[in-house]
Amino acid sequence: MDILFGTKRLSVRRFRSADGDDLAEILTDKEVTYFEPYDTFTHEAAVAEAAMFAESSEFFSVVLDSKVIGKIYFSKRDYGTYEIGYTFNRKYQGNGYACESVGAFIRYAFDKIGARRIMAEIDVRNERSFKLCERLGMRREAEFKQVYPSKEGGYNDFYIYAILKEEYSK
Repeated sequence: MDILFGTKRLSVRRFRSADGDDLAEILTDKEVTYFEPYDTFTHEAAVAEAAMFAESSEFFSVVLDSKVIGKIYFSKRDYGTYEIGYTFNRKYQGNGYACESVGAFIRYAFDKIGARRIMAEIDVRNERSFKLCERLGMRREAEFKQVYPSKEGGYNDFYIYAILKEEYSK
């Protein structure tokens, strides 16, 4: 079974190759991918990416009524630390789905995976994303200057947000 857990409105599961068209709605949208360190995808590349995600242990789909509306990246780092990232279909933003699913993923990671610390790297211009981290109880630990190449030229700064298991309240 590929479903990790469910929330009141959503399920979070492993990606399937068949998720390509839904993933394409996310990754082909220039507004959604604007703050991402990768370029906006073509539809064909997004479909291929879904097949790759289906083979990966680091990418998860957020599903609403059988439609993939978001993706969560969760990758193991050293010493019990994991990195989390998220991207959601613009049509579904503003409904609390990111907060619900990412918050539940953090709970799952602390309770079931044994994570000690969860961190996120966020472009400093992406206020909606870092405000989400703050709503989830994460704290801003650092600001790194001129790290990722900017789509407009130059380099972008980013914040590190994190939460420790002992700080997490359910």
